[in-house]
Amino acid sequence: MNIAKIKQDYDIFVRDDTLVYLDSCATSLTPRPVVAKILEYYNSYNANVARGAYRNSTKATREYELSRKSVANFIYADSSDEIVFTSGTTASLNTIAYGLLNSIKKTHNIVTTAMEHHANFVPWQQLSIKTGAEFRVAPIEKDGTINIDKLLGNIDENTKILALTFVSNVLGTINPIAEIIQKVRKKNPNTLVIIDAAQAVSHLLVDVQKLDCDYLAFSMHKLFGPTGVGILYGKKEKLELLEPLFTGGEMIEEVTDTCTTFREVPQKLEAGTPNIAGVTASREAIDYINSFLFREIRMHEKELMQYCIDSFQKEFGNALKIYGPKDINKRSGAISFTFKNHHPHDIATILDDKMNIAIRAGQHCAMPLHTDVLGVNATARVSFSVYNEKKDIDKLIEGLKEVEKILL
Repeated sequence: MNIAKIKQDYDIFVRDDTLVYLDSCATSLTPRPVVAKILEYYNSYNANVARGAYRNSTKATREYELSRKSVANFIYADSSDEIVFTSGTTASLNTIAYGLLNSIKKTHNIVTTAMEHHANFVPWQQLSIKTGAEFRVAPIEKDGTINIDKLLGNIDENTKILALTFVSNVLGTINPIAEIIQKVRKKNPNTLVIIDAAQAVSHLLVDVQKLDCDYLAFSMHKLFGPTGVGILYGKKEKLELLEPLFTGGEMIEEVTDTCTTFREVPQKLEAGTPNIAGVTASREAIDYINSFLFREIRMHEKELMQYCIDSFQKEFGNALKIYGPKDINKRSGAISFTFKNHHPHDIATILDDKMNIAIRAGQHCAMPLHTDVLGVNATARVSFSVYNEKKDIDKLIEGLKEVEKILL
């Protein structure tokens, strides 16, 4: 990849060519065409969607629905009716959890894993509390991978939901989703499989038909798009199972004094005025990532991860501990680590202050994973994208040496 050319797509690098951005797991940077599309909406056809007969509203509605088709094509959905726009992955997963509230009984159980982001853990925990269903947390191996047999051991004839991340935002673990789903279907074909793909969509080709998941969620801001736009994919018949979390606005079919009927999905799950500019600009984000080949993105990422891991080991040895799979073929995007007894927040602050390096520090919205599995209060995390290169890692190594000097 021509990184120098790619960086020209981002005004943030044009304005500050010293910035080393290593926090793409939290949010990817936004290329110029996406920003331009947001401005185009506000400057050219600023109007609400699906409720105006004048030309700007018609234009806005058309652009909005073109984005729905673009998302459907991107993840190989059967139709655009299987795409619901929300405010983010968290909103998408909560929409599912609330929507299934009346479908869960005390006799059911809900299964997730110890590596989940809070957004794919807490909603199911809360759903179990509200319904009395058993909440089961499948363990993970010491190397940060899932033992499929142990996971399947938590699935039985009463399992209603399996909620699983595609890629761990802490460990970088790539879970064999298609294989897991295939085996779950054999054990209990009635289990609803819900996939958190927030960390997968910008690194791996996601084909919902090949995966055969019932629901899948991700955020556009991790895919070079705007913040405040989430995707909820569901098989048409599975979306129809969901009771709407919000009511009112254009999701209404008919209202009387005594009852209300709702429109068909996806509109049934899209109450109120959406983030029109963001949704419209999401099409540009998808076009942007489609300008690369996923195998190129993956090769570039693996090269950076291996170089980073090798550099860590060469320069710091056992003083720096890396979490997650050692095999880079089993991981994507993120490398979380601890460095001596230095607090990750101190590490991140010094890297920013002295070297203009942006990394993540903390529990990364995965408290059970950190405290119960890794046995640490927090980690530092670096994560890569198409605009990163080896010299970013070289600068990171320099920065960590500076951390050593300051925190002696």
